[in-house]
Amino acid sequence: MALRIIFMGTPDFSVATLRALHAAGHQIVMAYTQPPRPGGRRGLDLQKSPVHQAAESLGIEVRHPVNFRDRADVDAFVALGADVAVVVAYGLLLPQSILDGTRLGAYNGHASLLPRWRGAAPIQRAIMAGDAETGMMVMKMDKGLDTGPVALTRKLTIAPDMTAGELHDALSLIGAEAMVEAIGLLEEGRLDTVSQPDDGVLYAAKIDKAETRVDFSRPATDVHNHIRGLSPFPGAWTEIEVNGKPERVKLLGSHLEQADGALGAPGTVLDDRLTIACGTGSVSLVRLQKAGGRPLPGEDFLRGTPVAKGTVIA
Repeated sequence: MALRIIFMGTPDFSVATLRALHAAGHQIVMAYTQPPRPGGRRGLDLQKSPVHQAAESLGIEVRHPVNFRDRADVDAFVALGADVAVVVAYGLLLPQSILDGTRLGAYNGHASLLPRWRGAAPIQRAIMAGDAETGMMVMKMDKGLDTGPVALTRKLTIAPDMTAGELHDALSLIGAEAMVEAIGLLEEGRLDTVSQPDDGVLYAAKIDKAETRVDFSRPATDVHNHIRGLSPFPGAWTEIEVNGKPERVKLLGSHLEQADGALGAPGTVLDDRLTIACGTGSVSLVRLQKAGGRPLPGEDFLRGTPVAKGTVIA
C-alpha cells in the first residue's frame, strides 16, 4: 500500500523528487513550500515557487506558512495523518514538532556526501573546494543541521569543467531516484539508517556576494573552481575595460589551461582567446556575460568586446 506523504520543498531542485514520488503512486496529501515572493520584471508580482507550481499542476494542495511558530500550523500539519514527510531544499529549519508530526518521521534529500558539506550551499562549495566526487544522500532528519542518520547514498563524479548549474541538474535527478527507492524500502519496513561519522564534518555556508569577485592572484586551479562553482548563480565576476571604462562581466565558464608556473602578472590576458594568467598557472574564459546581455561563448564575446593580449583585468 502506497504511503501518505507530505512533501516539503521550494526550488527547481526539489521538483524532480516531487514528480517522481507522484509517478511512483504514492499519495501526496499536501505540499509545503516557501510563500510566494516578489518577482517579475519590476519585482512587483508575487511569484509562486517552482514546487508550488509543480504541485498545482499535479493536483496537489499547497500550504506555505512563513514558519511553524504558530501552533495552528503545527496542528494542521499533524492533522494530515501522513506516514512520512519528504524534505528537499525546503528552506526552513523544522522544529521537533514537525519532525515528529508523521508516523515514520521526516526524510531529507541532501546534495552532498555527509558529513561533508552540511548546510545551505553544498553544491557550490563542493566545486569551489575542488572535490572530485559528491552525491545525494537520503537522511532521516533530527533536530541538528543535516546531522541525522543516512539511509541511502548515490555518488556522482564531478567532471573537471562541470559548473554548479550542471551538477545541480544531475543531482536533482539522481536524488529523485534515490528518494523513490528509499520511500519504497520504508514502505516495506526495510529502510535501515547508519549514523554519520564524527570526522570529516564541513559546513557549506551560504554564498556571500562579497566572495563572488574573481581574484586572479590565486592559483589557477582555485580560480577555475571559483568560476564554475558560482555558475550560473550568483556568478563570479571581474571587470574588463570596455570603451575606456571598466565594466563588470560575469564569468560563467572556464577551463584550466595550466595548473602551475608563473606566466605573467595576475589578470594578464595571454593570447587572443581570453587565456588569463593567475598567481600560478592560467585559465581560459569560455563563457561570459555583460550586464544586461546574454551569456556568450568566449569567441562570441570577443567579437563584440575585443580584449587585446597584454590587457590586465581584475
